[in-house]
Amino acid sequence: MEGESVTLHTDREMRNNDLILWRFGPENTLIAEINVTDSSVTLNDHYDGRFRGRMKVDHQTGCLTITDTRAQHAGRYQLQTNRMKKFIVLT
Repeated sequence: MEGESVTLHTDREMRNNDLILWRFGPENTLIAEINVTDSSVTLNDHYDGRFRGRMKVDHQTGCLTITDTRAQHAGRYQLQTNRMKKFIVLT
């Protein structure tokens, strides 16, 4: 529902050498990157303004949470790690 938070799950714990990428939309725009080896997290929450201040990642699982959701957050999200790729459709 609009105004609620939604968490997109990786369904696993992160490993020592993981690189986790979260992408959004038909352009597969990178919106979050977690590099476990470097202990770094990069959020592209300024991507066209829709995610500004609304994204958080869990540093243990790589799950992506979007707060105060709106209809503009609906779409296809892609999770990519060293070992897998999966798509989540948020409606």
